[in-house]
Amino acid sequence: MVYLRTYVLRLINDLSLKELSTIPQGFNNNIVWNVGHLIATDQRVWYMRSGLTPPVEPNFIARYQKGTKPTVFVEEAEVIQIKQLLFFSLEQFEADLNSHLFADYETWATPYGNTIHTIEEATNFLPFHEGLHIGCIKSLKQLVS
Repeated sequence: MVYLRTYVLRLINDLSLKELSTIPQGFNNNIVWNVGHLIATDQRVWYMRSGLTPPVEPNFIARYQKGTKPTVFVEEAEVIQIKQLLFFSLEQFEADLNSHLFADYETWATPYGNTIHTIEEATNFLPFHEGLHIGCIKSLKQLVS
């Protein structure tokens, strides 16, 4: 997933705050929401479904989880935080996985017809999810830049 996150960072690095925050007509979110959503999703899928407290702040997860929409113009400090969390969340997960923190996992069905039973299956599913949102980010970028 590091490669996907590196690609996401390259996609957004040259964008202004306005471009990151613009919601084009016909869309219900923006580029920065999609990037934040990647982080919120991995926290929910890895940690919360394992009964663990995520290392990312609950307010961040709540703001970018599935079913939410951007409500405010994002400040530069939050964009910096999101860029850092793109990689921190992966590094922390790898450390926690190697420490065998993920003993239990709550089975769940994805909106795409898959059932996830284990942390390994969840980890295999997340790149698919990220690919969907990379497509959204690319579409939004064409409309705002």
